[in-house]
Amino acid sequence: MATDYDAPRRTNDDDLAEDSLEELKARRNEAQSGDVDVDEGDTAESFELPGADLSGEELSVRVVPKQDDEFTCTSCFLVYHRNRLAEQHGNELLCVDCA
Repeated sequence: MATDYDAPRRTNDDDLAEDSLEELKARRNEAQSGDVDVDEGDTAESFELPGADLSGEELSVRVVPKQDDEFTCTSCFLVYHRNRLAEQHGNELLCVDCA
């Protein structure tokens, strides 16, 4: 909707006094409209679909062996630093998340 910036400004009191009930209902319906302007071409390219063919992709990760100051949680099997050790029962080591 074009706006004439040179026209005298109206206050909300003027709007309420002069507008008809039909105009107010139409404005309310326009304000509640669920139309969203989305470019579907941009959004579709940014998502990876499950089951996509990734056979041509190559992944290279450097694997570092477990260090002396780390332990493997016997519950979640993740490797943590010793400061995350919550409980130790014999050979069973539990992290603070699993304890």
